[in-house]
Amino acid sequence: MSGSIVNLEGLGKSYRSYRSQWNRFAGWFGKKGGFADHWILRNVNLTVRAGESIGILGRNGAGKSTLLKMIAGTLEPSCGTLQVNGRVTAILELGMGFNLEFTARENVMHACGLMGYAREDILAAMPGIEEFAGIDEYFDQPMRAYSSGMQMRVAFAAATAFRPDLLIIDEAMSVGDLSFQAKCFKRIGELKETGTTLLYVSHAVTDVTKHCQRCIYIRDHTIYMDGPSRDVGNAYLDDLFGSSSDKAAKVDGASTAAAGEFDPDVEERFHTRPFYRAEEYRWGDSGARIIDYRLVSDGQEFPPLLQSGQTCRLSYRVLFEREVARPVFGLLIKSHDGVFLYGTNSHLSESDEAKGVYPAGSSVVANFEFPWHFNAGAYLISVGVSEERGEGDLLPLDRRYDAIMVTTDNPRRGSGIIDLGARFSSSGQGGA
Repeated sequence: MSGSIVNLEGLGKSYRSYRSQWNRFAGWFGKKGGFADHWILRNVNLTVRAGESIGILGRNGAGKSTLLKMIAGTLEPSCGTLQVNGRVTAILELGMGFNLEFTARENVMHACGLMGYAREDILAAMPGIEEFAGIDEYFDQPMRAYSSGMQMRVAFAAATAFRPDLLIIDEAMSVGDLSFQAKCFKRIGELKETGTTLLYVSHAVTDVTKHCQRCIYIRDHTIYMDGPSRDVGNAYLDDLFGSSSDKAAKVDGASTAAAGEFDPDVEERFHTRPFYRAEEYRWGDSGARIIDYRLVSDGQEFPPLLQSGQTCRLSYRVLFEREVARPVFGLLIKSHDGVFLYGTNSHLSESDEAKGVYPAGSSVVANFEFPWHFNAGAYLISVGVSEERGEGDLLPLDRRYDAIMVTTDNPRRGSGIIDLGARFSSSGQGGA
């Protein structure tokens, strides 16, 4: 990567609310007071180098769209400095400022003209834009008859018809069908290969980790975390899962297997076991610690390769540092590049509810047994223990994300991640 394409220093955006219409009127004539400044973003410092792909995560209202609008030049910052180098193309929300009374063809001419492209270049690119959008005869009908997905198709096709230096996408693809989303990500990949810088806002953490090398997490009106996408995505999910009852699964306790498989003491040995990843992301409110684990496949403990189709049992030992009445045990499996493949917990796996209270100093072994139907490749395993606080609200006590990496072998040749065990047959007779 070469020089920077975006530089933000002390950037902030606030909106002023007045106590009354009289205070607002008086403010026009320089009278002070009678208002409050509400900061959407404050003290944002960010450098984006040319060629980077950066995802942006944050809760609704965190300021993600506000940040992109300032970078795109459609919104003025309240303070700080902002420098953007090169040609910028932005798909903000569902469109590019389209006029719904115009046809897609007319809107493309207008939007691409505003981006600085010559009329003859736009006309030359128009057949490709029309084909990529794939809305057939609607392309020459007023956009007021379009669905939001159709508008997005036209917006994306127009925005990526020419290679920009910086491409900004704000949640646009969330309204498209899966087939068109795949088409868009392929186009994004092609642009990235030719040097385009990408800023991508999405609530889909899997999309961010898959398509962006780096990620920023906006929280408390500023950049809370900036780093590799998988690490930032883990932190974002932890915040959502640990404090939002509508996001967290409603789970209950786990069965307590005998701890005979584990050493009788309570020393932490998790990090000494095979397949442990020192790069794990560990987080929690304390109160319990996951101190050891075992992985058994087809009767073999810690096999060098997990064989697809075999039954696996993952067990991990939890030491309680304070009294916990309703512990919740969880398991999560991802592909090596961060795509979430499977998750469950002690309630969803239909175990009996834990009715006892676990006092400080006690321990329990949580067991998950499942068929391993993944294709050849590397996979990440995360484990966690939480405490249910009522009405599905969970308090994470110890989360060890991406703590275990296993490698899988599959003698049955196939592509993709999951092995569905398909069997082929044919009927009839071919010609000579």
